[in-house]
Amino acid sequence: MDITADRWKDYEILDAGNGMKLERWKDVILSRPDPQAIWKPVRPELWRRADARYSRSRSGGGSWSFYKTLPPKWTVQYDSLKFYVEPTGFKHTGLFPEQAANWDWMRAMISRRAAAGGSVKVLNLFGYTGGATAAVSEAGAEVCHVDASKGMVARARENAVLSGLSGNRIRYIVDDAFKFVARELRRGNTYDAVIMDPPSYG
Repeated sequence: MDITADRWKDYEILDAGNGMKLERWKDVILSRPDPQAIWKPVRPELWRRADARYSRSRSGGGSWSFYKTLPPKWTVQYDSLKFYVEPTGFKHTGLFPEQAANWDWMRAMISRRAAAGGSVKVLNLFGYTGGATAAVSEAGAEVCHVDASKGMVARARENAVLSGLSGNRIRYIVDDAFKFVARELRRGNTYDAVIMDPPSYG
């Protein structure tokens, strides 16, 4: 089974090592912590090209050092999907590009069912900024997107508009995932598929 996310137009990992990774997000190069990168960098000369670097603090958290002025946010594209990204206070950019392999798999499954005349109703819990929501919506699914963060749900809406999906059947809910599921069970609502990618901290 091929799980390679090979349709990125605006993202690539340039190098990784010493607990860091160097990534290109369209025209911006970011250096961010990655505890899984336990080897030494392969191309150390590339790291001088970083436009910003996130450093962890010994007391917890961390901060960005910017080496040039960056836009508040900018867009990146995977296949026909478009997303806003920006350096956040927790080292993230608002998108996990490695999830694109999962988006491709889900789109293929939904497209296959749609081609056979079937409908698909998807519940996306911990939906974050809507990468999976946009992917399955584009494939033809009706989506219920749930996240506890009002800001993340707002960004998911923006990303759907960017990808030309504003007219699709996407329902956005700001709520605790467990409480929402409990209410859906009481209501007798069902879904054909459930996506769950909860944060590591809770």
